[in-house]
Amino acid sequence: MSNTPVSKRSAAAPLAPALHPSLQLAEDTPTDAYAGLVREQLALLGEDPQREGLLKTPERVAKAMGFLTRGYSMTLSDVVGDALFEERHENMVMVRDIELYSLCEHHLLPFFGKAHIAYIPNSRIVGLSKLPRIVDMFARRLQVQERLTEQVAGAIEEVLQPRGVGVVIEAFHMCMMMRGVEKQNSRTITSALRGVFRDDAKTRDEFLRLAYASHH
Repeated sequence: MSNTPVSKRSAAAPLAPALHPSLQLAEDTPTDAYAGLVREQLALLGEDPQREGLLKTPERVAKAMGFLTRGYSMTLSDVVGDALFEERHENMVMVRDIELYSLCEHHLLPFFGKAHIAYIPNSRIVGLSKLPRIVDMFARRLQVQERLTEQVAGAIEEVLQPRGVGVVIEAFHMCMMMRGVEKQNSRTITSALRGVFRDDAKTRDEFLRLAYASHH
């Protein structure tokens, strides 16, 4: 296991930070206003927004940001839909190595990595593909890794009301790699443990062992 400190918090985090409707940049909305801001940025950087290579850059950036922040227009019910099933399975269900890409809210630079999710059902399971979709919904917003981890755990807890939930996220942050301390190999690890994953040492150890199995 990495020596990077692990953040283990049980406090609930807000599932969907509110964004004023006028600030939302959904993929299908006009991008003129955002593109205008990008043109101003290019000029402030000393570039010529009218040169050939940059002519379409503002529109491209606006569309890209709409895609990268599309999680603001998604809800948990949209993502999960009707993929909930009554099932008497009582053992751990785990999906590991879920790729994630997000934007750090402090510098608007990417962070990326993997999420490992497990839960112990309480007479209800969810379609396996919905766990990565829940990760994407929260990752496609301006984020900090600690909050993202808590939001994913809270969403699964809200949908399934399981006996326990465990989430571990391992990510590389471009704000540490490209600027600041410029450390290329540092990895940030956060975890959120709920229910028996927090209270039962044996269950917690089994989850963490499975989550980090690829590193041994």
